[in-house]
Amino acid sequence: MSVATELQSRTTPEPAALLQLIKPVTWFPPMWAYLCGAVSSGVSPSSQWLMLLLGVLLAGPIVCGMSQAANDWCDRHVDAINEPERPIPSGRVPGRWGLWIALLMSGLSLFVGWLLGPWGFAATAVGVLAAWAYSAEPFRLKRSGVFGPGLVGLSYESLPWFTGAAVLSAAMPDWRVILIALLYGLGAHGIMTLNDFKALEGDRQTGVKSLPVALGSERAAWIACWTMAVPQGGVIALLLLWGRPLHAVAIFTLLLGQVAAMRVMLRDPRAKAPWYNGTGVLMYVSGMMIAAFALRGLGGTG
Repeated sequence: MSVATELQSRTTPEPAALLQLIKPVTWFPPMWAYLCGAVSSGVSPSSQWLMLLLGVLLAGPIVCGMSQAANDWCDRHVDAINEPERPIPSGRVPGRWGLWIALLMSGLSLFVGWLLGPWGFAATAVGVLAAWAYSAEPFRLKRSGVFGPGLVGLSYESLPWFTGAAVLSAAMPDWRVILIALLYGLGAHGIMTLNDFKALEGDRQTGVKSLPVALGSERAAWIACWTMAVPQGGVIALLLLWGRPLHAVAIFTLLLGQVAAMRVMLRDPRAKAPWYNGTGVLMYVSGMMIAAFALRGLGGTG
């Protein structure tokens, strides 16, 4: 039997394709942000280790994995152009399996969120709704180069940060925690814009107005860089204002490293965007944890 015939006759998914469908490589940002929230809460992790572990699993494999499955299902026509080897267009996840998996994982997300208490459940419900609003009709905010990356940035960074702080403290986080989490979520808009470069051709053909499609690679890359840098400047200024100069200097140093990487990336944005995601973004998320420790010293709830 040929490979093509085998794929056409397949009625159940390949196990390896199911793992690829939920994209483990994408789990790190929300898991890291949840940890940042937990640190910034000021609560000792040893007293809440179960909530910490459950929240990390919820943020990464469960909610983020669900969002990837939903996105792959809703993007199956785009992926047939950009990445035909993806699980759904390749036939390795046949029929409506992708949809059922996304729906089942949505239910699992809400159940685990309920185990984290009212704050965890409310935040999880927001995350699940955001995932479907990003990918699915009639909203499909992914079509917008402004609202799509913005929603993903807030969902990947701000929401899990808020959730980690709220769950561990069992209260509304301090306004300073919320503000820093919001700034890092806004900055992640630029990271998401750079991520859109890999889908440029498919987005263009299917009417997705990402910033690289709408503005061209060079202008979109410049906007992404400013979008990442300005919120970090705000974080640095706030930490200085709140009496955390050492943390502010550390984040400033990381920002200088990002600027150096941006200069390299801007020479050829389309080719260098994946490289920047492995260098500049690492410095970005390192700054997040430094900010979380600064907030921990200020008191996490209020």
